[in-house]
Amino acid sequence: MYINYYGLPPYSTNWDMRVLNQPILRYLCPLTEKKTVLFMYSRRLLRIKVMQVLYAYLKTESPSLSHSEKELLHSVKKSYDLYHYLLLLVIEVKNYALERIALARNKKRPTHQDLHPNTRFVDNRIIHQLEESNELRKYTGHTGMSWVQYPELIRKLYRDMLDKDWYRKYMDGDEPDYAKDRELVVHFYHDLVLGSEELSGDLEEQSIYWNDELEFVVGMIIKTIQKFRAAQGENIRLMPMYKSSDDAEFTIRLFRKCLVHYDEYLKLIEAYSHNWDVERIAFMDNLLMVMAITEMTEFPEIPVRVTFDEYIEMAKYYSTERSSHFVNGVLDKIIQHLRGEKKIIKKGRGLIGEA
Repeated sequence: MYINYYGLPPYSTNWDMRVLNQPILRYLCPLTEKKTVLFMYSRRLLRIKVMQVLYAYLKTESPSLSHSEKELLHSVKKSYDLYHYLLLLVIEVKNYALERIALARNKKRPTHQDLHPNTRFVDNRIIHQLEESNELRKYTGHTGMSWVQYPELIRKLYRDMLDKDWYRKYMDGDEPDYAKDRELVVHFYHDLVLGSEELSGDLEEQSIYWNDELEFVVGMIIKTIQKFRAAQGENIRLMPMYKSSDDAEFTIRLFRKCLVHYDEYLKLIEAYSHNWDVERIAFMDNLLMVMAITEMTEFPEIPVRVTFDEYIEMAKYYSTERSSHFVNGVLDKIIQHLRGEKKIIKKGRGLIGEA
């Protein structure tokens, strides 16, 4: 089971707002009016990662806890790798365009166009900022990321881009400003990268973790680019993996505690599902409710209402049509029971007495 997104609308100058207002993307990448630093993984996405690995663990005949924990953290890390890897892609296509310009100038009989090429794309200020980015250089240098083994893909993306109306408009229109440079790069990722079957195939060959995460990562890239400012130069800010170091601990702890209490909480769910056909309750419904109960009882700093709402939403997108109503009703009863047993204790600012 993977995060997956479909039906992205055509790009416009307010693309990020329009795309992220779609139900699934609005759920996964909530918009905020606050001017905060963006980060790759919200708690919502981390819950989904935990759900995926728990699902695989519980469906495996002889699962390994240590292996599953490594898989969980590795899957998070690989998505963050893909974010940086794809940021390199537009730079590589730009470098290929530069090579073609140099070859044309060195012809035995270069034309006027060969000697005076249109350099708007290779001079794009957004691409230049990415190329000079201290953060991108440091991360990709440490991981050794490169597209050098995929020259055919780079050529294909460049040739496909030449046929795009948005590219022609950019190259033939008025002198582009910074906003137009940004729009061109967003088009590159939204229209070209997302539409490339060759790229999808190459990514699938490189990592099984990248099979269905292209749309999500491209969405994060576009949100990143929308935050760039010309004055930042090479000091543009890329997304950190987590909002805080607590998020990594949250991820592993949630996974472990769900497994520790899985059988116990399944019995509790069964006790409060007497009006439902237990045999027909979806496996995913039970899994999501176990996660919700675990989070409510093991994480005193997270409000009950936050946990409750998050797992109801997850049931809408990752289980059956009736799941959200079922999960809502059963969890509501279980919360009352756990509060009566003093098993939900909340601490922290604004949470005293919440349970």
